[in-house]
Amino acid sequence: MSLVNRIKKLCDEQKITIAELERKTGISNGQVRKWDTSSPSISKIELVSEFFDVSVDYLLGKTDKKRYYELTDKDEANIEKDLEKMIAGLDNGGYAAFGGRGIDDLDEEDRELLIDSLRHSLKISKKIAKQKFTPKKYRN
Repeated sequence: MSLVNRIKKLCDEQKITIAELERKTGISNGQVRKWDTSSPSISKIELVSEFFDVSVDYLLGKTDKKRYYELTDKDEANIEKDLEKMIAGLDNGGYAAFGGRGIDDLDEEDRELLIDSLRHSLKISKKIAKQKFTPKKYRN
């Protein structure tokens, strides 16, 4: 996918036109469409990447990962392992929130809600950690 096609896709996701993008970023009118045939300066690409909160590598087609802090398959697998450990701890009555009862004592709907909530919390904390602790040289 070309640079201009990726920008069009991002504009569609944000429900704005390329002309609006150009106005909001200070890029001259009609400039983005010319990037199919000419090379833009890195400063212009950086403006667009900052506007959409995506990496420059994503815009240039070097990766399909929009943000450096997105979770990878390995991250997802680690989250599932951590979740299993947490659930095992709940099953053993190791947490005071259940008054010594295990997670199996909950009805099915409450059990699923609890597991989904824990999974979501783990994903959020992992993303925050990646944003906070990823060295700058690995961010793009």
